[in-house]
Amino acid sequence: MSDLFRPGGPFFLIAGPCVLEDDRLNLQIAEALASIAAELRLPIVFKASFDKANRSSADSPRGPGLLEGLKGLARIREHSGLPLLTDVHEVSQCAAAAEVVDVLQVPAFLCRQTDLLAAAGATGRPVNIKKGQWMGPTEMDGAVRKALGSGAAGVAVTERGTFFGYGNLVVDMRSFVALRAVCDGPILFDGTHSVQRPGEGAGVSGGQPEFTPPLVRAAVAAGADGLFLEVHPQPRTAPSDATTMLPLGSLRPLLEEVLAIHDALRHAPAATHG
Repeated sequence: MSDLFRPGGPFFLIAGPCVLEDDRLNLQIAEALASIAAELRLPIVFKASFDKANRSSADSPRGPGLLEGLKGLARIREHSGLPLLTDVHEVSQCAAAAEVVDVLQVPAFLCRQTDLLAAAGATGRPVNIKKGQWMGPTEMDGAVRKALGSGAAGVAVTERGTFFGYGNLVVDMRSFVALRAVCDGPILFDGTHSVQRPGEGAGVSGGQPEFTPPLVRAAVAAGADGLFLEVHPQPRTAPSDATTMLPLGSLRPLLEEVLAIHDALRHAPAATHG
């Protein structure tokens, strides 16, 4: 797993549902991802949250919680063989989560929380840090240093859009170059959260999922080292991020396009400047 988070590692995908659901749904998604990973020879990390602690409304479903969630994630690994990633929101969750999953993720809203970053890094697991929606790329330097300085096996930073006014996110493609100044590990693109429209829905975030494929293609062309995509067989029925998740059946065709772009870049001659 640490190979994915080292400088110059392979292109890879983090994918799964927003929040853990029942075993049937979780394993359905994991099986599909494992099949895609084998067929496309693409490393895939399964992701799902045991708790969505930053839902827009207190009445929104949050997930099964730490103990049941980690049991569900362990069953996913046993069934699919995929490595695992999950979010941590509190210092007290880090050690327990690291016993089960391969990568800890710090959500965007918590990307400057020193104690959380340090606790995640101290587990010795790789850490994926979502870039705050209010932060410029180079402002992530402190977050990266906090996790690495505490012992993280590697750190990735994930671009997930920047607030433009109220309720709208934009993706600055220069981020995939600028973030390299502060992070030696992979720079990833979250193609599903980047199309959120926070505050647009009634107690939930809205979204414009039709823009996910073009943004994903553009991000890979701009130099992203991997992708983060939430997927679901029927997004509209999902308890969280129903307006932004990519339909599971649309994932493979998009990945085939993405891998063609990535391969073309790897074999392109070095740019020259007159």
